[in-house]
Amino acid sequence: MTSANPSPLWRPDEERIAQAQITRFQSWAAEHHGAPADGGYAALHRWSVDELDTFWKAVTEWFDVRFSTPYARVLGDRSMPGAAWFPGATLNYAEHALRAADTRADEPALLHVDETHEPRPVTWSELRRQVGSLAAELRSLGVRPGDRVSGYLPNIPQAVVALLATAAVGGVWTSCAPDFGARSVLDRFQQVEPVVLFTVDGYRYGGKEHDRRETVAELRRELPTLRAVVHIPVLGTEAPEGALEWSALTSSDVAPEFEQVPFDHPLWVLYSSGTTGLPKAIVQSQGGILVEHLKQLGLHCDLGPEDRFFWYTSTGWMMWNFLVSGLLTGTTIVLYDGSPGFPDTAAQWRIAERTGATLYGTSAAYVMACRKAGVHPSRDFDLARVRCVATTGSPLPPDGFSWLHDEVRADLWIASVSGGTDVCSCFAGAVPTLPVYIGELQAPGLGTDLQSWDPSGKPLVDEVGELVVTNPMPSMPIRFWNDPDGSRYHGSYFDTYPGVWRHGDWITVTSRGSVVIHGRSDSTLNRQGVRMGSADIYEAVERLPEIKESLVIGVEQPDGGYWMPLFVHLAPGATLDDALLGRIKKTIREQLSPRHVPDEIIEVPGIPHTLTGKRIEVPVKRLLQGTALEKAVNPGSIDNLDLLGFYEDLARKRA
Repeated sequence: MTSANPSPLWRPDEERIAQAQITRFQSWAAEHHGAPADGGYAALHRWSVDELDTFWKAVTEWFDVRFSTPYARVLGDRSMPGAAWFPGATLNYAEHALRAADTRADEPALLHVDETHEPRPVTWSELRRQVGSLAAELRSLGVRPGDRVSGYLPNIPQAVVALLATAAVGGVWTSCAPDFGARSVLDRFQQVEPVVLFTVDGYRYGGKEHDRRETVAELRRELPTLRAVVHIPVLGTEAPEGALEWSALTSSDVAPEFEQVPFDHPLWVLYSSGTTGLPKAIVQSQGGILVEHLKQLGLHCDLGPEDRFFWYTSTGWMMWNFLVSGLLTGTTIVLYDGSPGFPDTAAQWRIAERTGATLYGTSAAYVMACRKAGVHPSRDFDLARVRCVATTGSPLPPDGFSWLHDEVRADLWIASVSGGTDVCSCFAGAVPTLPVYIGELQAPGLGTDLQSWDPSGKPLVDEVGELVVTNPMPSMPIRFWNDPDGSRYHGSYFDTYPGVWRHGDWITVTSRGSVVIHGRSDSTLNRQGVRMGSADIYEAVERLPEIKESLVIGVEQPDGGYWMPLFVHLAPGATLDDALLGRIKKTIREQLSPRHVPDEIIEVPGIPHTLTGKRIEVPVKRLLQGTALEKAVNPGSIDNLDLLGFYEDLARKRA
């Protein structure tokens, strides 16, 4: 599968390799901790999983993690779930996120950008002052370690301040973006029972103002545990009755006090996309996120004080939390609040130019949309400072790699990464010292024993299998909220292979050590015993200019048969006539295999997604198998519920 593509698209030069923090870390770890001095990344990775305790000890020393009380050992219990990291240690995430204020007080910590695309800086000293003021006010409101603090906020500086102030007092942060409807927010926040809610009156998106005051009023009514509501007037309205003003809570000039909490103390709650049932409320720890993100952002993304880190995201997606952690490496982070394609498809490239972004992260879908729209980033924008473009959300198709290489810069580090909300990090992706091969993630992450397994638990190389992680990672959930016996947590990842994390993706680990992601294994196509990832079909079909987006489902039939329809959302003006049907089938047959050709190609009014932009394959499959809509999907988690009516009608007609 991979040997036919032996030449890399890009290879870092010697200077880049020498200057990379991961290279310096390896030399230092060789001298101080017995890491291999030679053998490059592959040797370092092998050591990091074979000597897991020593590796994570080295990470904490390299990044000068401040333990206010020392740990007894690195890993008290290795079993999954339930690994005990750094028992005895106390620390504070927010303290580490604000350390650069000591040395770079007047430099920007944040660059805030709205749809005018004009960056507005918030300095390190100002960020630290606001966090100090708000943390003191939270304490005066009675917020204690372990209390939940929630934000219904866009990607604005106030959201970062609120997260850091919550962490500083030992509270547990949780957030949703204001494009989430009330039911969707309540499905999340009611689970964790917040005592404080930060809200906006509305937000701006696509050149329009969206008033959210009625939604906020409903949230206040339906969250009886709230002791305080804080109003942030994005649209300039008055605070509603009984709400506190943001400006009043952040006006003092007080140094932040950082509550020293146990390593495994909850930092935040993230939510799975929740396509069925209530969203999983995933709890991650202050220490686990701190050390995992230092490793991921400092070593893998190679970020430091000279960098500017821009990732297009919203506060309802784990990538926002990941972006905020850029502060841990002293990096200036770029917060963009607005539509990814306003006023035109090239918007994100303009923001990368105007903020001087050195690492720019986006979705694979945005890259492909730019390619389709004929955007020319390097011709139209000065992207000289962008040294890495990273993508996630779905696998970046080969055409996306080629387009970035051709249209941005030949000497561009393209980092396709894959991880999950479940660990708020990457299992595989960016390595600054390795070559990039088209269609492939560079390598598994340090300290992550990522493997591809067959159903019996045998590791595979150059073959498609289940993505598993055989050793604990510090950022794995400490638990799910309201899962007292741990059964839901265990059932989510550890049912298939006891004691081993199964993520639910199909992957190939190549003989070169790179990784290919093929799509979700829980909605995987399986024809005559041959497993196929949906992402491969999307990549082939969506190259055709007539296809705006597609969705492929494999449905096991009651008679033992298998029906595999391909749903296509057409571009304006296109018609699904015999000629286009023929071209779609020919494209799939030639680029993939005859086995990949669908049984039927059906035009649809649109493709439904989760609120974080993922196509919802499993709920559509359940609808087509006759499951009632209310049981097949959590309505609050879908971007356009009306679209599901089409699939429900189709199931009725077929029945």
